[in-house]
Amino acid sequence: MSQTNPIGFEKKEVTHVIEKLNTLLANYQLYYQNLRALHWNIKGDNFFELHAKFEEFYNDSQLKIDEIAERILTLGATPLHTFSDYLAAAKINEGKDISNDILAVKLVKESLQTLLALERDVIAEAGKVDDEGTIDLMTPFVSEQEKTIWMLNAWLNGR
Repeated sequence: MSQTNPIGFEKKEVTHVIEKLNTLLANYQLYYQNLRALHWNIKGDNFFELHAKFEEFYNDSQLKIDEIAERILTLGATPLHTFSDYLAAAKINEGKDISNDILAVKLVKESLQTLLALERDVIAEAGKVDDEGTIDLMTPFVSEQEKTIWMLNAWLNGR
C-alpha cells in the first residue's frame, strides 16, 4: 500500500491538516444551517437588509463547504458528511429560534470569529508540511472574513 497520497504527500504528513480541515468543514456546516435559519426567521425593521445578507452569506458558505470537502478528498481522505459528525466536531453553537436582528448578527459575527480561528489553525498546520494548496485555499477565506467581521461590528456599533 502506498505511503503517499495522490498528490505526493506522505499520508502521515497531512493527517493533522486533514483533521483540521474536517473540523473546519463541520463548523461551516453548522454556520451554513444557522444562516439558513436566520434567513428564514429574521423579523423587524432590518428584515429586507438582513434577509438578503444572510442569503448572500449562506450561498458563499455553501461554496466554501464544497471547496473544503474537495481539498480533503484531494489530500486522499474522506470528508465528514453526517450531521452527527458535524455536531461532534463543531465549535459553533446552533442558533435556534433567532429572529431578532441584533442577536442574529451577533451569532454570525461570533461564528465567523470561530471559523477565522479554525482557518488560521489550518494554515499553520498546512505550513508545517509545505501544503501550499491548502494554504492557498484558506488565505482568501481569512482576508474576506476579517473584513466581514469588521463590517458586522460596524453594523452592531457597540450593541
